[in-house]
Amino acid sequence: MNFRTLDLNLLRVFDALMSEGSLTRSAEVLAITQPAASHALKRLNEAVGEALFVRNAFGMTPTPRAEALWPQVRNALAALQQALAPGEFDPQTQPATFRLAMTDATAAMLAPALVAVIEHELALCNLRVLPLTTHEPRRLIQQGDVDLALGHFPETVTALLAAGRDATLRHARLYDTRYVCVMRRGHPLAERPLTLDAYCAAHHLLASATGRSQGYVDQALTALGRQRRVVMSVNQYFTAGQVVTQSDLLTVLPLVFLPATGHEGELLVRELPFDLGAMQVSMLWHMRSDSEPAHRWLRERVLRSAGVQP
Repeated sequence: MNFRTLDLNLLRVFDALMSEGSLTRSAEVLAITQPAASHALKRLNEAVGEALFVRNAFGMTPTPRAEALWPQVRNALAALQQALAPGEFDPQTQPATFRLAMTDATAAMLAPALVAVIEHELALCNLRVLPLTTHEPRRLIQQGDVDLALGHFPETVTALLAAGRDATLRHARLYDTRYVCVMRRGHPLAERPLTLDAYCAAHHLLASATGRSQGYVDQALTALGRQRRVVMSVNQYFTAGQVVTQSDLLTVLPLVFLPATGHEGELLVRELPFDLGAMQVSMLWHMRSDSEPAHRWLRERVLRSAGVQP
């Protein structure tokens, strides 16, 4: 490639194609015709000496070379945009709609504070809270289905840290908490030490936003050569609270999410008789939004709502 003669507009087409996965949508985003976008892609393929996308029934699939190029191209374009036209976001005059994916418990913690921020700043912003049913939200973010994903994503965060500057997603820690055993007041185990034998002999409820039949507790017990009986699994902490307060089932919840059950005063908390490790709640977003003023404004408000100073 002769960089001195390269038309940098081709990189904008490349970036749009990586983001949208379709020539038609890319042309719409860039306000050009589809033939113009197709011609630009052809020129870019010739410049790099190979095809960067493969057509399929659903659009355009990037090749490994394209996947490797995109982080550097995206960072360079974002830096240029910030240098030439950094811009500012005025929430009182610029309407914006943001889509946030999170579980009911995370929403119960953060949504009231976020609404208070919008009301206090007289912001013309609308928040759309979407259900989060996965511990691997990268696809949602990469496809542009959500602006932010908030939750416990240990595998994703580990992968992003390993990728370093080549990662296409960004993340920020919101808060840490620990897992605890939760039971109703008056439970047969309420007045006795919660031993591992007593825990395994009891009946259990699994609270899982993903709908899995086994969770982190079951993995930890398997490592100890033990198991438990899960009588019921639910996908909301509020439902978990309802069931546990009216039964002898035990459940395991992150301590910080106990208010999300709606029955905090009717529940007892006991330390688990085995180590489950800490739980970190993080915020994830795509690097294409990293320097966008409106998105940056949103992230700062989420951090403050979680008690983190941006």
